[in-house]
Amino acid sequence: MSSDTITSPVTQLAEDPAELKVVPARHYARWAAGVAVIVLVAQFAHGLATNPVWEWNVFRDYVFSETIVQAVWVTLQLTAYATVLGFLLGTVLAFMRLSRSPVLSTVAWTYIWIFRSIPMIVQLVFWFNLSALYKELGVGIPFGPVFWSVDSNTLIGTIGAAIIGLTLHQAAYAAEIVRGGVLSVDHGQLEAAAALGIPRLRQIRRIVLPQAMRAILPTAGNEIIGLLKGTSVVYVMSIGELFYQVQVIYGRNGRVIPLLLVATAWYVVLTSLLSVAQYYVERRYARGANRTPPPTPIQRVRRFVAARRLAATRQLAADRRVVAARQPTEKT
Repeated sequence: MSSDTITSPVTQLAEDPAELKVVPARHYARWAAGVAVIVLVAQFAHGLATNPVWEWNVFRDYVFSETIVQAVWVTLQLTAYATVLGFLLGTVLAFMRLSRSPVLSTVAWTYIWIFRSIPMIVQLVFWFNLSALYKELGVGIPFGPVFWSVDSNTLIGTIGAAIIGLTLHQAAYAAEIVRGGVLSVDHGQLEAAAALGIPRLRQIRRIVLPQAMRAILPTAGNEIIGLLKGTSVVYVMSIGELFYQVQVIYGRNGRVIPLLLVATAWYVVLTSLLSVAQYYVERRYARGANRTPPPTPIQRVRRFVAARRLAATRQLAADRRVVAARQPTEKT
């Protein structure tokens, strides 16, 4: 009695894998979402180009006007002062919070709690009206005689009040950013430095902070970008920064939309520049963890251009060889 060998389809496929037909997966939902996004972007771009309310001629007239450029400069000054002073004060507060002294730790915690609880606009208005609380500011013995005093409005002008308000507000957030970065450093680093007899201040400056920067920079960059846009709040103090000047101009001519577009364009440009600077600073401080960092966008473009040139040179050389090989044949 003979029995036939039955081979299953799975066994046949396993025996002859070369005949398998590879069918790519269909992502219909992904395709539909992509088409929908493209349609929405195209509609938005079409509206930008055809909607007369945007008034692009007004935008061109004001985007590089002297008033707007001066306002941008004021915005950059406020951002720079508040960033530098805020992170300096925030670093001090961060180490006060990490201190073993209950007094320093409590004072730093209280400062951060209060200034993170009060909206920035309230703080700015408060500092703008400081003279109502203190007519004069002086130097002297605590609870004793004053040796030197000056009028509050004379000492702290409008710009000074704005810088103080932005700095104190930023310092509360910067303190937590720096503290988080310091806590991310392995405690064994400090123990090894102490065993080598390195002074405490030098440990912080040469060992802790360089390693903590990798954790500090991403959040700090985001905070600086937020501060740049947050300077628009000082319009309540009638300071001629970007948003305030835009308001003044469209209050006179009634061109609200194109003037808001002017402010938007400048904020996008400034934010983009800060993002590029953040990328390169982060890349620099990542060298200790990543020996071979990925190429930058500029390096990628250069490599792409070099590859295209090399391919074109090789193609030209190949064409010349073909032409040179044909010439003897044609003469014959």
